[in-house]
Amino acid sequence: MPNQCINDNDSRLNQLTQWFSEQLPHIAQEIGCTETTVNNLQPASSDASFRRYFRWHSDQIDLVLMDAPPPQEDCTPFVKMAQLLAAGGLHVPKVWAQDLQRGFLVLSDLGQQTWLEVLNPDNADEFFALAMGALIQLQQIEIDDAHLPVYDEALLRRELQLFPEWYVQHELGITLSEQQEYLWQQACDVLVDSALKQQQVLVHRDYMPRNLMLSEPNPGVLDFQDAVSGPVSYDITSLFKDAFISWPEQRVEGWLQKYWQQARTAGIALPETFAEFQYDCDLMGAQRHLKVIGIFARIYHRDGKPRYLADVPRFFNYLQQVIERQPALAPLAQLLASFPEVR
Repeated sequence: MPNQCINDNDSRLNQLTQWFSEQLPHIAQEIGCTETTVNNLQPASSDASFRRYFRWHSDQIDLVLMDAPPPQEDCTPFVKMAQLLAAGGLHVPKVWAQDLQRGFLVLSDLGQQTWLEVLNPDNADEFFALAMGALIQLQQIEIDDAHLPVYDEALLRRELQLFPEWYVQHELGITLSEQQEYLWQQACDVLVDSALKQQQVLVHRDYMPRNLMLSEPNPGVLDFQDAVSGPVSYDITSLFKDAFISWPEQRVEGWLQKYWQQARTAGIALPETFAEFQYDCDLMGAQRHLKVIGIFARIYHRDGKPRYLADVPRFFNYLQQVIERQPALAPLAQLLASFPEVR
């Protein structure tokens, strides 16, 4: 097949291409597309997981192919969440064809530009207003019968443990002393207790500019396969405390206040005062920042991908911001101060 991105040694890509060539005539018939030749497949993107994406273009429709190799990846949650989010009014990819056993999907293409590529200080208010509106829609989806994984104490603590296991031990080369371990457990107890006390809603878990697409309607929402039932502050915090772009604290606080007001008006059970809500966001953010630092260190030390470590200082800056604002994080402050490299 004449395609420059096809490598004879890439067996999965060859399998995906062959499978897509079998699915395309059926998809084309359903959407009224006359082109059924798979001769312009192009790499689209990859991410920190094992998933890869390829784009197929015609004059009538653009499609994205997902390659999610088992057993490392499972497409089933993506397909399930795509249906649930679409039913809730979110703009997400339509699944045109699926082979869950082999880890192949054909999806509608939501565009080629992520918000990360187009966000700037001048348009951020407009874009984040759209993101907050979409998030409130997501959080209003009824999940009682969705059988989602629960962001429970066990999961929260497993995520937190990524920090001492992968960043402290592997990146810093430090084994926690008895006193440091005590401080760490104190910090974890505070963070977990706060998360479990919050209103539980549908949580995307990666609701950030790189997973929002510039599309019509805007935004298109991607990377939702890890969604859970969990704390209401999680997604709004991750939206503004991103891995690749930072905003002044004054602007973030203004956006959080707008979300807090709009979400309460929409009937989402948030604290009665903004100070209480900001406390929830700060502690939820601290849990997530520690997890992300651990994940980035794991991606380097286990998977051999060093580029994510460059963004670790950003998350320590986020941590410092909330530590200065929330006295409840004093044990975490003491622990971090005991590591010379991250003061």
